[in-house]
Amino acid sequence: MKRMLTAAALGVSVIGTGACVSSAAYTARVEAANPPIGDMVEVNGSKVHVIQQGETGTPVLMIHGASANAREFTWTLGPRLEDDYRLLMADRPGHGYSQRPDDASELGVQAAQMAGVLDALAPGEKAVLVGHSFGGAVALRVALDRPDLVKGLVLLAPVTHDWGGGGQAWYNSFAAPPVIGPVFSQLVPIVGPQQVASGIDGVFDPAPVPENYFEKSAIGLLFRPPNFRANARDVQALEEELAKQSKRYGELTVPIVVFSGSGDTVITPKVHVGRLKKQVPVDLVILPAEGHMPHHAEGEAVADAIRRLASSEISG
Repeated sequence: MKRMLTAAALGVSVIGTGACVSSAAYTARVEAANPPIGDMVEVNGSKVHVIQQGETGTPVLMIHGASANAREFTWTLGPRLEDDYRLLMADRPGHGYSQRPDDASELGVQAAQMAGVLDALAPGEKAVLVGHSFGGAVALRVALDRPDLVKGLVLLAPVTHDWGGGGQAWYNSFAAPPVIGPVFSQLVPIVGPQQVASGIDGVFDPAPVPENYFEKSAIGLLFRPPNFRANARDVQALEEELAKQSKRYGELTVPIVVFSGSGDTVITPKVHVGRLKKQVPVDLVILPAEGHMPHHAEGEAVADAIRRLASSEISG
């Protein structure tokens, strides 16, 4: 029996070593294909990777959702707005090329990092905040904690409230824990990228997936083990964080525009924006032919909302 256990342990060790080698090779390849293209901004002792487009005008801070990074906006909203506004597209903590401070699964910590970007790059100015999905929760938290920085919010399929449990991808429960997570995440680069196609279809459905979406948005960066663990920890902590945060929404005074796809199956809109509307005035744009990614096919409508808030004299 002892020999069998020793052999089994050796086998696990060999597999683990092989996985580490494979994940290191994957990380090197994906980072070579998708290097950092922004600036590293020091915020609260950690660096935030910020991609900037446009040089003048009202600052617009864009905050991406789960499983994504700041490149999500560089080819969707960026080209529509860069001539008239100063766009700041930030990787959330532990995503893309941003460092991850302690307790970064807390929305308050993520919001502080985003607020720090504005303090550093747009001091004394109020910005329009754009948040997609998880990024919508962070944008709301910035508006709650630092209203002095916010001119208005444009939320894209935002997650805003606790949803009654469930809905978690099985792999997050393996990737998030501190002991098993690092080991499990070494396997992700081996199988994750090949399995993601069906998941992307579901995120966009009923709208089609844009051509070369995976490459243009650098989704491959997600499958680096530290990035994958950061994403899992964020998602695992989100419901409890939102249960606390949503109690404060009555404090919001800035104008809020929400784009919500009727076909969204990633979240249930009535659980989120439906409840948000009961707490604070919201300009709701319902998109009957969209799912969870309205800033792609409806990018011009989203850009118009950003322009409207940027030019408004209403500033909370």
